[in-house]
Amino acid sequence: MYDFQYARPANIVEARAALSGSNEAVLMAGGQTLIPTLKQRLRKPSVVVDLGSVRNLGEVQIMKDKIMIGAMATHANVAASPILAKRLPALAALAGGIGDPHVRARGTIGGSIANADPAADYPAAVVALNADIVTDRRTTAADSFFKGLFETTLARDEIVTSIHIKVPEKAAYAKFPNPASRFALVGVFVAKFKDNVRVAVTGAGPSVFRLPDMEKALAQSFTPDALVDIAVSPDRLNSDIHAAADYRAHLIGVMARRAVAACG
Repeated sequence: MYDFQYARPANIVEARAALSGSNEAVLMAGGQTLIPTLKQRLRKPSVVVDLGSVRNLGEVQIMKDKIMIGAMATHANVAASPILAKRLPALAALAGGIGDPHVRARGTIGGSIANADPAADYPAAVVALNADIVTDRRTTAADSFFKGLFETTLARDEIVTSIHIKVPEKAAYAKFPNPASRFALVGVFVAKFKDNVRVAVTGAGPSVFRLPDMEKALAQSFTPDALVDIAVSPDRLNSDIHAAADYRAHLIGVMARRAVAACG
């Protein structure tokens, strides 16, 4: 690691001030991505701003027809939340399948979506659930939040504070995990609302994306059989040592049907 200063603000105002003090300052939520990159000397920040002591950023609350999840809620918090167990068990199950107990104890939902790893689980959930990403300065729909490989609409000094999620009638997530990392080779989150169906895919491409053809078919008939004849093109999908693009294209269909079946 390179030398850096360490700041541990108590609130968002202090965090914003610590970030604004240097163009090379970085935020740390759970540190599950930042710390490995620091160890490998892939990043050289002047200041690391740790959000671990910022108050009221880890709560899960009901807000009318939405659920508010604080950005510093750990994967373990999300998995164990009684609110999510009752209102949105698909998201709790997703969180419970991330990484291992250590990762789930430290990693956070806000850090995950801000990092925008192409194989992370949460991006598929927040896009399929038509969530709003709330920061210290604005609210952005999940559909427009993710821009590409490790790229979002966030400014360098912008802080994710919470995620507001609409509660669907039914939802489920199906993932084909890398057996070592538990990241998604392909993960598909399906959410059925009163007036539409949303299907979001992670792990298969450079960033999370939706499948309009599947959404239309499921809006007509919300059954796994409705997806049998829908093929996904391997063009622009990831191809690496873990899985070729055409295999990922096949897995998208399999995981989508499993997710619909899991909805009951």
